[in-house]
Amino acid sequence: MAEIERRAQGLKLPPDQLAKMIDHALLYPDSPRSSFKNLCLEAKKYHFHSVCVNPAWVKFCSEELMDTDVKVVAAVSFPFGQMTPMMKAMEASEAVENGASEVDMVMNIGAFKSKDYDYVREDVEAVVEAVGGKIVKVIIEAGYLTDDEVVKACEIVRQAGAHFVKTATGFGPSGATVRQVYLMRKTVGENFGVKASGGIRNLRDTLLMIAAGANRIGSSSSVRIIEECKAAEFNRSFEDTFNKIFTIPR
Repeated sequence: MAEIERRAQGLKLPPDQLAKMIDHALLYPDSPRSSFKNLCLEAKKYHFHSVCVNPAWVKFCSEELMDTDVKVVAAVSFPFGQMTPMMKAMEASEAVENGASEVDMVMNIGAFKSKDYDYVREDVEAVVEAVGGKIVKVIIEAGYLTDDEVVKACEIVRQAGAHFVKTATGFGPSGATVRQVYLMRKTVGENFGVKASGGIRNLRDTLLMIAAGANRIGSSSSVRIIEECKAAEFNRSFEDTFNKIFTIPR
């Protein structure tokens, strides 16, 4: 993990590039319409990759973000993953009809813990088929899993035709950890998506997850992360300028 820390310290992502790696999330059940309006305004201002919302808000957000570069991600069978494959497929299909470009589905964790791996794979396959080529990310809720189970879950997700494996809902026993993300990336290889989400609230956490192998970040603290990135970029620029001005010729 020390190597990942060093790698993170060396990352110098511009704010606009970092923003394009972030799914700006609002998934609390008590959030009113005004909160989703603000979510979309923030997403447009910072040019996040997407907003991530529950299906009931997909159409509203799609209309708010029409003619922008911001996508809409629907969280399916969220946060427990305990719907049947048919119900998940129907929920995902309707979300796409309402404007979702991507789907983040929750794996059936109980079935997985029961070692019913065929069921878990078929569950994911049903959603992949239902969305007609749209990106599917599968939340494995890694906080419930051992390292060996994380590896097995990643293998199933990949076999099922999904596009990303994702750490957590943010409503489970833990959020994303560097170890989990590293293990997930090591398992799926370089040509597959890894999304880190759950408890990522600042720039340091974000850079650690990217250094560990994540190529997408899910967070409800996205604005703070980008503002910290802008401040870091300004400080680096100031330092470089200062050094150029006051370097003594030799």
